[in-house]
Amino acid sequence: MRILVTGGAGFLGSSLCEALIGQGHQVTALDSLFRGSLANLKALEDHSNFIFLEGDVRDVDALDACVEAMGGLDLVFHLAAINGTKWFHEAAHSVIDVNINGTLRTLELAMANEARYVLASSPEAFGEAEKQPIANGNPMHFTDPHLHQRHSYGASKYLDEVAAQHAARDGLDVRIVRPFNAYGPRLDGGEYGQVVAMFFDSILNGKPIQLHNQGRQTRSFTWIDDVTDGFLKAGLTDSNASPSHLSGLAFNIGSTEEISIAGLQHAIFEVVEADDTWAGGLPPVEASEGYPGDAGRRLPDVSMSEVELKWRCKTTLVEGLTLMWASLRS
Repeated sequence: MRILVTGGAGFLGSSLCEALIGQGHQVTALDSLFRGSLANLKALEDHSNFIFLEGDVRDVDALDACVEAMGGLDLVFHLAAINGTKWFHEAAHSVIDVNINGTLRTLELAMANEARYVLASSPEAFGEAEKQPIANGNPMHFTDPHLHQRHSYGASKYLDEVAAQHAARDGLDVRIVRPFNAYGPRLDGGEYGQVVAMFFDSILNGKPIQLHNQGRQTRSFTWIDDVTDGFLKAGLTDSNASPSHLSGLAFNIGSTEEISIAGLQHAIFEVVEADDTWAGGLPPVEASEGYPGDAGRRLPDVSMSEVELKWRCKTTLVEGLTLMWASLRS
């Protein structure tokens, strides 16, 4: 298949590109490199079936160039977005602009080329998600934009899903994927990164670990290979029905192993302490205020993914953390 991956140089996108190339597909990755990195694509730089184009997902000319480079288009994985919790509040305008307009442009591209379309949404599309586990049909709850703009990301992802469902109603084969707190060696551990990578980065560099809100909030961390497998199954699973009965379905791809952030910190310390080759010690843990509007809990209902995609999370948290630590150390 001729496949476009937007955000292809990012954490999720680069892993997806590698997996698609491994299956023999022709892949073009489009990325502005705002958060993505060419280093993530190093393994693919000389592969004959892979093309990288630097460009903005909102730019119609850049999208058309991707199609022209492949001589057509069969499938779009739309992952491009401004992610990273600090950005949601600090750069709300850009978050909304990229998320919504990037989705509208890529949906138009898929419709023009009659290509299947996979939207990378997010559990953030449910806002504060008062009902758990998060499942299709749960109420979506967004509050307090005068206090914080945290929901710039989640609310725009909700609107992305609305646009995707509208396209599905008009006949486009659309599948929606909501990855839950994916983690792995390429995850950004800097100030605008995600918590697993930030904790490991603090250990490797001897910096205090910042524990937000006493670490009471819970998450369901999902190993990158399991998340990638979910995207592959969502995008490549065919259906005997026409139009596909999978079109318009939204799949939660996440571990059901829920843990508090304080528990995550303890689990990471245990993984590091079990490494006899590590002599760097463990950093102190400092309490901090955290991000505005941070969700208190996030647990997925994955029954739809299990039934329709035959997908299940295979990697336990301890297994994934151990793999990530070993990769970062090497």
